[in-house]
Amino acid sequence: MKFIKEEVRWGIIGCGDVCEVKSGPAFSKVKNSRLVAVMRRDEAKAKDYAQRHQVGKFYTDAQKLINDPEVNAIYIATPPAQHEEYAIKSMLAGKPVYIEKPLALNAESCISIRETSLSQQIPATGAYYRRALPLFNKVKSLLAENRIGTVKLVSLNTLQSPTKNTITKTPDNWRVNPELSGGGLFHDLAPHQLDLMYWFFGKPTEMKGRSLNQDKINSAPDVTSFEAMFKDVFLRGIWTFNVHESAVEDTCEIFGDKGMLKFPFFTGTTLEIKTELGTELIDFVNPLHIQQPMIEKVVKYFRGEGENPCSMDDALVSMRMLDSTIQ
Repeated sequence: MKFIKEEVRWGIIGCGDVCEVKSGPAFSKVKNSRLVAVMRRDEAKAKDYAQRHQVGKFYTDAQKLINDPEVNAIYIATPPAQHEEYAIKSMLAGKPVYIEKPLALNAESCISIRETSLSQQIPATGAYYRRALPLFNKVKSLLAENRIGTVKLVSLNTLQSPTKNTITKTPDNWRVNPELSGGGLFHDLAPHQLDLMYWFFGKPTEMKGRSLNQDKINSAPDVTSFEAMFKDVFLRGIWTFNVHESAVEDTCEIFGDKGMLKFPFFTGTTLEIKTELGTELIDFVNPLHIQQPMIEKVVKYFRGEGENPCSMDDALVSMRMLDSTIQ
């Protein structure tokens, strides 16, 4: 791979809501890293973001940002429909890419990104940043040390109410437009969850899913079920975005023959451990800029100082799990 031997100078394509707190400011808070340019098609919003975040340059044309000689790495934070195009253009320009989830519209697009990365020898990383958060690292370490014995079953429940869901309240509602997002809210949330299942247990040996548009408020499914086998670990999951607010749930339960682990993905940071010794609760604190720990790893990788924290091969695994739910 062709690594960066100097400071990593970032350009963001798509400086929208996710870049306000979760990711954008972190690029200038990480060692050997600095955000130097941003792009958004709306000039007023691009300029506003640049001014508020003390970024020196802003563009309305992605290619102009890619061609900026000061920019030597690209963060792609657009809707998934544009990920493949911008990732390939960036890598052909010799610039490594950090790509938001889901990595692309489908596995075929993900493969195209991976092939370009390999042929050009340009690094590419997926923004599956929960791999770098303390709660999920603790879960992984407990599984590795067999704290709950041999894992048998994983039960994953994500139930949301449309009255409480602020994700879809953006003006364009792109997350529930399959042409832009690949699916519905399942495609927005499940990539993190399914990637962690792979990170914990390895590649699935079997998988099947089903999606249904029950309420038909838009063209995207609002209920999805998914089952998979990870060697001898059975996973069953349900995602629904049309329940009453009294039924809202965000839980993952991992059952072993000596205990169980329970934790949320999105609505908290408390890990519950149950074994024959009793119940233990551990609280974690996420960083202000939740992607910062992952960005630290990405910067080290882009500079040739560490391993890829989420490779295109990794991203392809969760992408294929997503694809299995599309009818």
